[in-house]
Amino acid sequence: MYFLVNVNEKVRVPPKDFGGKLKDTILKIVQEEYEGVVDEDLGLVIAVTGVGEVGEGKIVLGDGAAYYRTELELLMYKPLMHEVVEGSITEITEFGAFMRISPIEGLVHVSQIMDDYINYDAKMPGFIGKKTGRKLTVEDEGLARIVTISLKGNIQNSKIGLTMRQPFLGKEGWTKKDEKKEKDAAKAKEPVKEKKEKKG
Repeated sequence: MYFLVNVNEKVRVPPKDFGGKLKDTILKIVQEEYEGVVDEDLGLVIAVTGVGEVGEGKIVLGDGAAYYRTELELLMYKPLMHEVVEGSITEITEFGAFMRISPIEGLVHVSQIMDDYINYDAKMPGFIGKKTGRKLTVEDEGLARIVTISLKGNIQNSKIGLTMRQPFLGKEGWTKKDEKKEKDAAKAKEPVKEKKEKKG
């Protein structure tokens, strides 16, 4: 889920950056420092979108830099448990498929790809369902549900676990087959209307 958040931070402006427009200088510094960083409570900082009010600068002895209490607006991404996300398969390995879900990748473990016995084909590379014949390869797009989240420090150390095994999840096209299956099952459960014979 994406959202905007306002935070108040103490921003260090080194002496080499004195003299320019203060808000522009602070924006450049915080973009380099914050973007791509993961906060366990707030999520991943996608972008610093603005600098609000800037307080009085304070110079610390022995440092030479000025510190400004600054209001920042951040664009954040925080994955939520059980959230259904749309993504694209970026890599296939024998233990699963990596799916890009916006700014971060998640892993769909081989046991969570589909409700079928599947074979890994290293030449494709991809997975093939034994009964259904469904295939999953690189660049396929589809829906998955977030089942585990571990956010640590930066994108590289963060891990997201996904499942595509539930109904209406998976590669585009699989969901249409699931919908047809549901409709057919519902029709089969409908009571049969008896036709009355005309007496003549």
